Amino acid sequence: MANPKAEELKRRTKAFAVAVCKPCRSLPPAIDSRRIGPQLVDSATSVHANYRASCKARSRAEFIAKIGVVAEEADESEGWLALLLDLKLGPAEEVDALRVEADELTAIFTASSRTARGRRKL
Repeated sequence: MANPKAEELKRRTKAFAVAVCKPCRSLPPAIDSRRIGPQLVDSATSVHANYRASCKARSRAEFIAKIGVVAEEADESEGWLALLLDLKLGPAEEVDALRVEADELTAIFTASSRTARGRRKL
């Protein structure tokens, strides 16, 4: 049977990826948004893809490596979203809500990585 927490995080990371992609479709065609938009889409969709991969890890070491990537990509997403806010690109309320979600996901996956690394030493 599937782990309910893992299933919830799969749902949440997918929802995050979808929610990030939507406003990126309507970014203005300026040079900054043409650079930030694709980077943001890459990092946000990577959170989802790499979390799913971490759930299929074949060893604790592989899980630790993959969950570390998830935390990094969530943090990178938060950084790109903060940049969108500072540059006033995209709807501020929506972008800020996504930034908060990225920050929460970063905290979750950073804690998961620390826990897994700590258990490795036992």
